[in-house]
Formats: sequence, C-alpha cells, structure tokens
Amino acid sequence: MTLNAPAGFFVTGTDTEVGKTLISGALILKLREMGASTIGFKPVVAGTYTNSSGQKFNEDLETLRIASGLNSQEQNLCPYILDEAAAPHLVAQKKKVRLDATLILDAFNTLTSAFDSVVVEGAGGFLVPLNNEEDLGDVAQAMDLPVILVVGMRLGCINHALLSCEAIQSRQLTIAGWVANTLSEEMPLLDENIQSLKERIFAPFLGVIPTLPQQLHKSDNAPYSIEALRFAAGHIKLPE
Repeated sequence: MTLNAPAGFFVTGTDTEVGKTLISGALILKLREMGASTIGFKPVVAGTYTNSSGQKFNEDLETLRIASGLNSQEQNLCPYILDEAAAPHLVAQKKKVRLDATLILDAFNTLTSAFDSVVVEGAGGFLVPLNNEEDLGDVAQAMDLPVILVVGMRLGCINHALLSCEAIQSRQLTIAGWVANTLSEEMPLLDENIQSLKERIFAPFLGVIPTLPQQLHKSDNAPYSIEALRFAAGHIKLPE
C-alpha cells in the first residue's frame, strides 16, 4: 500500500447526469499522482453503444479505464453491463437478470486485493434499487468506503443534496467531502447556492468544477478525454 493512500471512495450524486463519472475519473488521476495504484469500478451500468467493429462499450466505463491507465476491456470494471439506458433494476427485470449485491461485492473485493485504491462510481443517486430487496446504499454500506457526493448545480440541488446526505449518514457512512459540478448551463445565483450548501453540509467542500471548455465537451456515447479529466482534477482536492 502506498503511504497514506486511502482504500478508495464511493462516489454518488444528487441525481443522474450530474458529473459522477467526470469527478470519479478526476479522483483516480489525483490518487495515481500520489503514487497509489488506483482503478475505477462501477457496480452496474445501463446503456451501451456499438462501435464500427461491432464491439459494445459504455461511456462511463471507458472513462474509468482512461483515468485508470487501462486499455479498452483490459480489466473487468463492472459485473453488470445492461444495454438499455434506463433504471438498472427495471432493465434487469426485463432481461430476467437479478442484480445481486453479493456478486458486486465479490468483484469489488477482487480489485481491492490488487490495487491500493478503488474509486467506486455509483449509478444515478444513492438509493437506486438493485432488486426488490437491495439498493446501492446497501452496496456502499457493505463496501464501507468514505463517500464523496457530487452535487449537480441546477435548480433543486440544495434539497437533493441535503436529502442525499441524510440517506448516506443513515447508513453510518462517512461523507468524506462534496463537489459542486457546474453543468452545461450555469445556474442563476451559482455562488449563493454553493454558499448555502457549505452552510448546511457538514463535510469538507472539495471544490467547484466550472463548465467544461467547449473543446473538452464530449460527444454522445463518448468517454471523457484525459484532458477533460485533468481539467476537473485541477479544480478539486482529495479529502484529507
């Protein structure tokens, strides 16, 4: 284990499409800069695309591979890859597949035994269901990693952030910090909203990521570039 390297983080968000993948990739880069062997992991993804060679990919997983310094499909980063972009438990039910927390934890533990740090990116928000009995909050609780909350800065984010914090703390998990991610259209009173969150979230503020410059925007179905991940990494800090 690299000196002072954390075992990893569980990255969750106030909603879907709030920047969990961008922040997860940035955290992986920062941990690797410390000298820690670090890899990304995702319990489940829903939504794939097919390239010109007929291979199926998921943009979130490919971003985690880029950040982790892996070639495409070099390492299994996700035990459940579902084709349809919808709520994972509903897609799984449709395909008659059971999303099993035990299998997810087995895959996670395989990585923890091989790497200093594992950055786990959740799917959607903290309480996304896996099946009729389990949700991602259960998985996070079993992993027992400190949680980083990504707040997508848009109307309604204060309520979503505070509810997420309550849900995380109800599982006796530590909120290691939170990140404000400025989305494609900057919200009115952005600074004031961030200040309101600082006053109400009793966890370290790790930084605000500005809207990505136009040249770093990603196209549909494409992963984030290493340049976009470096841009994000330059605007956040690791929890102490």
